[in-house]
Amino acid sequence: MLNLHRLFLLHELQRLGTMAAVARTHSMSPSAVSQQLALLERETRATLLESAGRGVVLTDAGERLARRSEEVLGLLETAQAELAAPGGEVAGTLRVASFQTPLIVLAPVAVSVLEQRHPRLRIEIGQREVDDAYDGLLAHQFAVILGEDYPGGAQVVRRGTDREGLLTDPLLLVLPADAPWSHPRTLADLAEVPWALDPEPTRTGAWERSFLRAHGVEPWVRFDTPDPLLQVHLVRSGHAAAFVPGLIAAEHLGGTRVMRLPGSPERRLYTAARAGAGDHPALRAFREALLEAAGLVEGLEDLAQLGA
Repeated sequence: MLNLHRLFLLHELQRLGTMAAVARTHSMSPSAVSQQLALLERETRATLLESAGRGVVLTDAGERLARRSEEVLGLLETAQAELAAPGGEVAGTLRVASFQTPLIVLAPVAVSVLEQRHPRLRIEIGQREVDDAYDGLLAHQFAVILGEDYPGGAQVVRRGTDREGLLTDPLLLVLPADAPWSHPRTLADLAEVPWALDPEPTRTGAWERSFLRAHGVEPWVRFDTPDPLLQVHLVRSGHAAAFVPGLIAAEHLGGTRVMRLPGSPERRLYTAARAGAGDHPALRAFREALLEAAGLVEGLEDLAQLGA
């Protein structure tokens, strides 16, 4: 019988491309990865790898076995979910990856709900941006991740995963409460003010700059930071304007002026898990608790709308 761990490493080599990447992702040495794959070749009596420059590539047989390995791993997770389902009690450890704003607002509520309902379920959460979270999910380092899609951007979907929508989150303008430029009629009125924006390579930072430029503003980025609470602090102290997600508006924007943006743009939050694990009781319980937490987020009906 073929060794499951070696099949997993072959699949990871197909996904990541190099022995070094597989080793780095799974805290192994490249030589240990190579040894395991050499053992897999002996088990299969097939040539799975061939040299290419200073590295290796999968042969046709290796590619076929890697695809079958992905199917086997998915079926195994489905079987584990089916075996766990009839037991009634939700228990074990569920590792989660999330970017910052759900960690600030949704995760504490969801964890509190789960502690009350499923005291034997242990939730462990790591802060990761979406791409890193997906990589960890596919490497089996996390069971579920939280992600986001921005208006006009490509929807992030990875092969071998399934997504469930969580909420739509309005994107808002936040200004100092008493700066001379705190009552603009349009975004163009803010063409000369300093901004606190996410770094440009990030999805958030790219959307922010694109949105401003579409409205005639080439932003002066005084503060380049991915931390939304730091951005809000810089706004509150009168040093910048910023964009914030509605998710943090209810509790963290005191001392600022918040407005809706032209066109009322929204980002979409979701959870993603490996396709075979979607019905695991622990994963279902976590998703349900997140939805409950999302339902408690206060509305933003009274905000003024900024003109185009």
